Amino acid sequence: MKQHRIVVLGAGYAGAYVAGTLARRLSPKDVEITVVNAEPEFVQRLRLHQFAAGQEIEAPRLADVFAGTGVRLRLARVTAVDPERQVVAVADAGGGDEFGYDTLVYALGSHGDSHGVPGVAEHAFDVGTRPSALRLRERLAGLDEGGRVVVVGDGLTGLETATEVAESRPGLSVALVARGELGARLSAGARGHLRRACERLGITVWEHTEVESVEAGRVVCADGTVLASDTTVWAAGFAVGPLAAASGLQVTENGRIVVDRAMRSVSHPNVYAVGDSVLAVGDNGRPLPMSCATAGYTGQQATHAIVARLTGRTMATTKLEYVGNHISLGRRDAILQMVDGEGQAKPTYTGGGKATRFKAVIVWMSLWATSHPTFGLPRRKHRLATAPVTSSTETVAA
Repeated sequence: MKQHRIVVLGAGYAGAYVAGTLARRLSPKDVEITVVNAEPEFVQRLRLHQFAAGQEIEAPRLADVFAGTGVRLRLARVTAVDPERQVVAVADAGGGDEFGYDTLVYALGSHGDSHGVPGVAEHAFDVGTRPSALRLRERLAGLDEGGRVVVVGDGLTGLETATEVAESRPGLSVALVARGELGARLSAGARGHLRRACERLGITVWEHTEVESVEAGRVVCADGTVLASDTTVWAAGFAVGPLAAASGLQVTENGRIVVDRAMRSVSHPNVYAVGDSVLAVGDNGRPLPMSCATAGYTGQQATHAIVARLTGRTMATTKLEYVGNHISLGRRDAILQMVDGEGQAKPTYTGGGKATRFKAVIVWMSLWATSHPTFGLPRRKHRLATAPVTSSTETVAA
């Protein structure tokens, strides 16, 4: 029987997990798994704010991660997907190329969202990718004492970036711009903890402030306030690239791929989407946020679905839930804020050293699981069914 070609686009938390787990569960006699990624290293996106602040962050080589697994690694940038022809086009230093697939896993992630604010692309930095975090790292390293850094956005990325920079470079003047109340999505206790952390680190907080434009050397706010800035960091959310929409896959207005409960494209049933690229509806009926946790849940569900379809087994289901936020406030402080079934902050929170240690465990486990994709390799892998299931509806285990 001809090998079934599985192509995984992207080797972040979601893509690397899916590729490694499929290699663990499916027989190499039956499947050929190829991972396409633009960078040669695995990027710990959870720690890019630390990398930007000047710290050394482990970046395992993907060639080493997948060594001995049977997974093929193609270092290239994905330029197009043609789901009708079942072909992926890529580009690298040697030029362009294209190759076919039987099952595609779309895991290309997200990037910083400028929200159309003038000047962001030209004058702002971000920590959405390793190359952009490296640019910020080099910029911060070149600032003299008293240099002014303005971080726009008080979501998790903005909070972690502002506090990390302030702690790592105490000689810099760091300001944080929040569109609403600082830490509005946190409980009252956690908001108080956050304010005390900002005060301790000398961070100036501008609340209820909307940025109108970013210019060289300053940030202009809608109320007329002008903030002097030697380095502006844009952390006001994430967006997905236009590739999925351009390919003809059914996507939402903001470009995320629409899938069923199996993470399978509703328009092209041999395409699965995981991580930030997918609009995954949680078990509470609400879309899951872009996060490492969502990458894990959607990656696990897609893996269950692909194995079930190819081997004729019943598909196992993964809980699709978002249980809380883990926010680093430098290296010695953090906030662990759990949320309820509606995504609202629970009244209590955990802060300080205990939360810091918990966050460190989460980060370590995420790296370890990705760096050991075939841990617990079974002696006998699943063989493909003679006639794999091809319908758009999976059988769900009770």
